[in-house]
Amino acid sequence: MTVLLVMAKAPVPGAVKTRLCPPASHVQAARIAAAALLDSLDAVRATPGVTPVLALSGRLTDAEEAAELAAAVAGWQTLPQRGTDLGHRLANAHADVADAYPGRPVLQIGMDTPQLTPAQLDAAVHRLALTDAVLGPALDGGWWALGLRDPRHAAVLAAVPMSTALTGHHTTAALREQGLRVDSLPLLQDVDEWADALAVAASTPGDASAWSIDVTAAGRPGQAAAGLPGQPGQPGQPGQPGGQEAAHLEARPVRHGRRFARQVATVRRSLTPGIPR
Repeated sequence: MTVLLVMAKAPVPGAVKTRLCPPASHVQAARIAAAALLDSLDAVRATPGVTPVLALSGRLTDAEEAAELAAAVAGWQTLPQRGTDLGHRLANAHADVADAYPGRPVLQIGMDTPQLTPAQLDAAVHRLALTDAVLGPALDGGWWALGLRDPRHAAVLAAVPMSTALTGHHTTAALREQGLRVDSLPLLQDVDEWADALAVAASTPGDASAWSIDVTAAGRPGQAAAGLPGQPGQPGQPGQPGGQEAAHLEARPVRHGRRFARQVATVRRSLTPGIPR
């Protein structure tokens, strides 16, 4: 059974999503982060046949939406993140899961893609069963998911420059240098800046009607993958299930991304005239 590992920061004002400020305040940014994390946890919880694990930086008791977050991870194993930078924290989280769940493959995501569906996660799990590693490229050149049949290979992440336009490229190269076959997952947009938040919220099914076309264009959703820096191979199509279970999930009414979209809309409505909405 695959371990589905969520890397997350406790949504504490001033500690998360600071690149949303301005226009958001630190409290508003933390509430957006909490909504993104809750949506991500919902998607993991609805993914069949996986063991959910949370690798956490900070304390949920200090976070916005602390009670709801605590309820969402009730029964999950929670591991503290270890390391001085993101690369080391990622490597250590995979190593800790390898110790706790020997012999299990690991699919790791973060909290920056609240639009993720259970069917997309299920498809990634199925893809990992057929190869050594999978990587989900992000629109900014980074990545939103990493799956490893042997999670100890994540040790290479400690030497990969993170949060750059070439992070995805360097991650793929580092894994292939270990002799691993690396397959690509669908290209997704993650949430780093305010324009990203607007674009991802606008793309959430059932909520897009609340967003204007000009906001969607400014957020750059739907850009072609060709020519993007750091793209590890050709991405597949999002939402394609990896078997009958995933097809069943895709047919269900899944409320993926709804908390995030509502929270971004709330902040957007609060902005004073002249600030980009």
